[in-house]
Amino acid sequence: MSKADLKYIETCRKILSEGIWDTDWQVRPRWEDGTPAHTVKCFGVVNRYDLREEFPIMTLRRTFYKSCIDELLWIWQKKSNNVHDLHSHIWDSWADENGSIGKAYGYQLGVKHIYPEGEFDQVDRVLYDLKHNPASRRILTNLYNFADLHEMALYPCAYSMTFNVSGNTLNAILNQRSQDMLTANNWNVVQYAALVHMLAQVNGLQAGELVHVIADCHIYDRHVPLVERMLENDPLPAPKFYVNPKVKDFYDFRVEDFQMENYRYHEFREKIPVAV
Repeated sequence: MSKADLKYIETCRKILSEGIWDTDWQVRPRWEDGTPAHTVKCFGVVNRYDLREEFPIMTLRRTFYKSCIDELLWIWQKKSNNVHDLHSHIWDSWADENGSIGKAYGYQLGVKHIYPEGEFDQVDRVLYDLKHNPASRRILTNLYNFADLHEMALYPCAYSMTFNVSGNTLNAILNQRSQDMLTANNWNVVQYAALVHMLAQVNGLQAGELVHVIADCHIYDRHVPLVERMLENDPLPAPKFYVNPKVKDFYDFRVEDFQMENYRYHEFREKIPVAV
């Protein structure tokens, strides 16, 4: 059975049984009808995924992995902050009339910085160090630029990646300040697991562990019954993840270079409301 499912079930059950509600506080998010969107949460959740064992995609319900990877490429490869460069509509609620989400996500990765070795943006610095300085303990990215927060439509949720090469293995830590367990948890896990595979492949390394650190791990009030119904499903075997081995340059990856073989999942037909 999928180990990603087991971690998801464990995390959700802990939130539902031990979590703290914020119903006594004023909160920023709102449902479409204007009602405050409250949550029940646990603080400081850490989940580890060994990418050598299986790819961490859930089977309790379908994760649209190609849309996940398309968004990842939008941020990390295109370094875009405009939804017109994205093939899904998940960011539309935060975009302005021109499609921009402000100085967020891809914008931050594309800003160039000066180093002794030359001028790099954050992605190119990671690629440079993985190739030339694999022993470095400074291989990381950070989207949480305080100087630009006032010009971001949404403060970055998954804001930092730290990469570490151990022998021939690439490991990574994804830091997330906030995580909506129903709509976004496995979405983000799939994205950054794929990113570790991509960076490992183009640098002749093996993908190792993805460690997901979540500060505020929560379930929204209107999501609770949906999560409870989903947890009634039995996990299915994890699919086999395939990356086109011919791709040797990070900027050559396309969505069609990724496949899930024998991906089976439980149907989930309920409409999921999104708090904005």
